[in-house]
Amino acid sequence: MDSMIENAGAAPVPGRKKRSDGLLRKMAKRYDLYLMLLPPLAFYLIFHYGPLYGLQIAFKNFNPAKGIIGSPWEGFGHFERFFNSYYFWRLLWNTVSINLFSLLIAFPVPILLALLVNEIKSRAYSKWLQNITYIPHFISVVVIVGILNVFLSPKTGPINQLIEAFGGTPINFLQEAAWFKPIFIGSNIWQSMGWQSIIYIAALSGVNPQLYEAAKMDGASRLRRIWHVSLPGIMPVIVILLILDIGHFMNIGFEKILLMQNNLNLESSDVISTFVYTTGILKGEYSYTAAIGLFNSVINLMLLLLVNRFARKTSETSLW
Repeated sequence: MDSMIENAGAAPVPGRKKRSDGLLRKMAKRYDLYLMLLPPLAFYLIFHYGPLYGLQIAFKNFNPAKGIIGSPWEGFGHFERFFNSYYFWRLLWNTVSINLFSLLIAFPVPILLALLVNEIKSRAYSKWLQNITYIPHFISVVVIVGILNVFLSPKTGPINQLIEAFGGTPINFLQEAAWFKPIFIGSNIWQSMGWQSIIYIAALSGVNPQLYEAAKMDGASRLRRIWHVSLPGIMPVIVILLILDIGHFMNIGFEKILLMQNNLNLESSDVISTFVYTTGILKGEYSYTAAIGLFNSVINLMLLLLVNRFARKTSETSLW
């Protein structure tokens, strides 16, 4: 009797086998679509998951001559060195403050721009506004920093000439630490707001027009229709993009900061990403900066998990 029960428990489930066979047949039928997944899948495996093997150098004294396996273990020594360093709090504050202000100020701007474009009745003016706001996205970071140097020059820049015309004294914007963050965040908004608004404009186009008509018949003003129809219609998109932004909260594109950085504004411009580049790449302290990068990534992962869980509980919209 026991052997019969064991054999019955080991028998394959017919329904499960049929489902797996059906899935394989569907995949074989549309093999061309699955082949299209191979390039992005290979990209992530090679350039995102493959390098995870090298994270162990954060716990070693890496010597290129000995390789990763042959290098001696250090443990958490590099982390302790970073946490006890005099520049730790400056790097952490600059990184957090730039990202926090960007999230509070820059994140809503594309949403407002999309709402504005959606409310414009003239199609020609709407297309003109979109084209004007899209163009800065395609300008190189090097060119953007060059434009900032020209416009904010204390001698020949039009901004300082305007200040002098009103009786003020010229300001060396790019040399003063107090002006670095406003200029960096403001130029990022100007460069990216049009491009980032595309997804919100697309989401607004999917809102049922009958909802606007019903709200209008009920006497709702334009602002009321935006608040009660447009924003709830794109709220899932807003939540998803907010989660994705917070998922790389501690990451700042160091190229622009590095180009704007100098010894006079270093107090405000020195962030974790630029420190990892100057110390790890230029000075060759690979293990030390790998530990700093791992610390940065762990914070991003924790924030992503917390925000995704909070969003799932409050709005029922999340990444997973």
